[in-house]
Amino acid sequence: MAEVKLMFREVLPKQGQLSVEDVTTMVLCKPKLLPLKSLTLEKLEKMQQATQDTVRQQEMAEKDNRQITH
Repeated sequence: MAEVKLMFREVLPKQGQLSVEDVTTMVLCKPKLLPLKSLTLEKLEKMQQATQDTVRQQEMAEKDNRQITH
């Protein structure tokens, strides 16, 4: 902050009024597109789907083995 004060010297008028022309305006920015699902969530869903597929395959194999033995 000390450097900023050395670079800029404050100037105040000796006569008249001091006016400030600080007008706030709307600034349009590019829209930020966010993914609907995070990468971590997608990975977890893939892992869960793979696990479910494995369980289904095991259940089908067990069902086939039961039918063969009966």
